[in-house]
Amino acid sequence: MADLRTQRLLLRGWRDSDRAPWAALNADPRVREFFPGVLTREQSDASAARFQADLERRGWGWWAVEVASTGEFIGFTGLDPVDEGMPFTGVEAGWRLARSAWGHGYATEAALAVLAFGFQDLGLEEILAVTTATNLRSQAVMRRIGMTRDPADDFDDPEVPDGPLRRSVVYRLRAGDPPRRGTPSPSVP
Repeated sequence: MADLRTQRLLLRGWRDSDRAPWAALNADPRVREFFPGVLTREQSDASAARFQADLERRGWGWWAVEVASTGEFIGFTGLDPVDEGMPFTGVEAGWRLARSAWGHGYATEAALAVLAFGFQDLGLEEILAVTTATNLRSQAVMRRIGMTRDPADDFDDPEVPDGPLRRSVVYRLRAGDPPRRGTPSPSVP
């Protein structure tokens, strides 16, 4: 499993010490605003265990993100195969950060690192990102990292109950699309 480094961040495997801040992040209604609900401590711990198992098995997945200068755990970012039952296939990029980490450009920086890893190291032809149609903050990150949206790809997420969170949008970036200026390349220690 490779760690990824950016100018300010370390994307790494999950540690036991990540579990409490990860649970707090997932219990925050603002962080989970665009999900059907918050997670219990048990659900949060189980997700961290799954993420670590995927990293160990595949060598990539949902990495824990820490601020390199302080060692503070701030959330996750990474790549994961699209869930079965979705109206498309491929590999999805995603991120979720604690509210204290919002507004610092960390999501964009971490996402650019996983895109570079996906295209350069995994040889992916395309990477997707999916969010609810109302999650404008995540859509802004998707645009900043060079992804584009085709409204014809919008869909009702079958895993989300009927309601305002069900309508979802898909952003895409293909290998060979013009690189974003200042796109960092991850370093693998």
